[in-house]
Amino acid sequence: MQGFRPVATMSTCSDQSRFLFLGTATSVGVPVIGCHCPTCTSDHPHDRRLRSSAFIEGPWGRLLIDTGPDLHEQALRENITAVDAVLYTHEHVDHVAGFDEIRAFCWHRYDPLPLYGSPETLGGLERMFPWAFLNRGEQRGYVHPDPRPFEDAFEFNGLKITPIEVKHGWVRTHGFRFDFPDHLSLAYLPDVKTIPPESLALLQDLDILIIDALRYEDHHTHMTIPEALATIKELKPRQSHFTHLSHEINREEVSASLPSNVSLAYDRLSLNLVK
Repeated sequence: MQGFRPVATMSTCSDQSRFLFLGTATSVGVPVIGCHCPTCTSDHPHDRRLRSSAFIEGPWGRLLIDTGPDLHEQALRENITAVDAVLYTHEHVDHVAGFDEIRAFCWHRYDPLPLYGSPETLGGLERMFPWAFLNRGEQRGYVHPDPRPFEDAFEFNGLKITPIEVKHGWVRTHGFRFDFPDHLSLAYLPDVKTIPPESLALLQDLDILIIDALRYEDHHTHMTIPEALATIKELKPRQSHFTHLSHEINREEVSASLPSNVSLAYDRLSLNLVK
């Protein structure tokens, strides 16, 4: 079989800089299968949530954050036809199960697709999807990964990306902070229960904080709304959005109780990043 020769490419970006919520739900999605609660039966479009994932684009290119089980639907809905790299928060199924869908982003590339994650996360992907990592680059039409493990901040075409290690169950998990000249600073923490002091130090002076707020009732691996509000009070970002929302969060009811600079994110919400 003829070898696959990598050639450097970058997808053409739109003329906007934005952060797009592809999904804002917890691991089971909303509506929940078989549930008839007020949120699951709501006709409000923002009460329908796919699994949490995001897309950030600007002068640096197009970055996909996580490849959840709803990626096929999300990419078609938003007309995402190319990405320049994928960032992974951790290896839980609701954040990686759509991995095979990224082959569509490899068909028109001649270089492997960079996949950024902690060494543990990239190792988990290789165990779950060994076919993609064995003999990679030798057959067109499949996923061609370029694993890039991180521990500290790195740059992608001028975009500074700072991994933020957080506590979320037993899997080492990261959020990300994004900084680019003349753009709003943004941090995305979709799966978090607590933030260690050294990570809090990396979240100072933020324009936008996006953070896990599963529900009101306590949970052992996710922040509750009161815990997320306490974190916002400590960090003092200029604006905040809650994500990874369960079906126990009814948009209209909860939104009315939040401070003016805090809101519930929803699928397809797009945040302009230009100052």
